[in-house]
Amino acid sequence: MANDTDWYGPDVATLGDRLAAAREAQSMTQESLAKRLGLKTKTIQAWEDDHAEPRANRLQMLAGILNVSMMWLINGEGDGVINPDAGALSEDVNALFLELRTVRAQIVQKVEKIAQIEKQLRAKLREEGQL
Repeated sequence: MANDTDWYGPDVATLGDRLAAAREAQSMTQESLAKRLGLKTKTIQAWEDDHAEPRANRLQMLAGILNVSMMWLINGEGDGVINPDAGALSEDVNALFLELRTVRAQIVQKVEKIAQIEKQLRAKLREEGQL
């Protein structure tokens, strides 16, 4: 049933999803979080959009600032943000949210695969003297 969905689990949400949820739960903007960490807002945006990942020392700082565990940020396990009140939404809406998050996670995986293939292609082109 849709109400049993672990909204922030590894099969549903990405690190970026969990980071954004934890930031919003603390009523923080991307700008205010960036300022507390001494970073640019675009860095936070890249993390939340899963275009980049914070290093371990930044993860530890994020966990402290956002009042969640580092493991929750990484994989959704441990102390984190409470799942949205699924009872407030219809089962159809919950199913659509789940599908959206699943497709987003698949897109992120495909982008990572594309990056791997591009890296291999550049290496082969260099090897053959074409780059």
